[in-house]
Amino acid sequence: MTDAASPPADLSFEDALARLEGIVSRLESGQAPLEESITLYEEGARLKALCEDRLKAAQLRVEKIVVGADGQAKGVQPAEFG
Repeated sequence: MTDAASPPADLSFEDALARLEGIVSRLESGQAPLEESITLYEEGARLKALCEDRLKAAQLRVEKIVVGADGQAKGVQPAEFG
């Protein structure tokens, strides 16, 4: 059965997404017994939250260049998404 512990804090976005895709595939196959399906679903929910947190953190790191009236860059500010 799959380990349902929280994903490691140092798990990369790419690794978490790959694991989540594997879980979705296993659940969609219908081959997992009920208890394993529940465990996989719970792990998938934690991985989804981790991926969302990593994406949000990446968005906050993105900055846009602010251009002044003279056409010259005058600094940066957080990008707006949304």
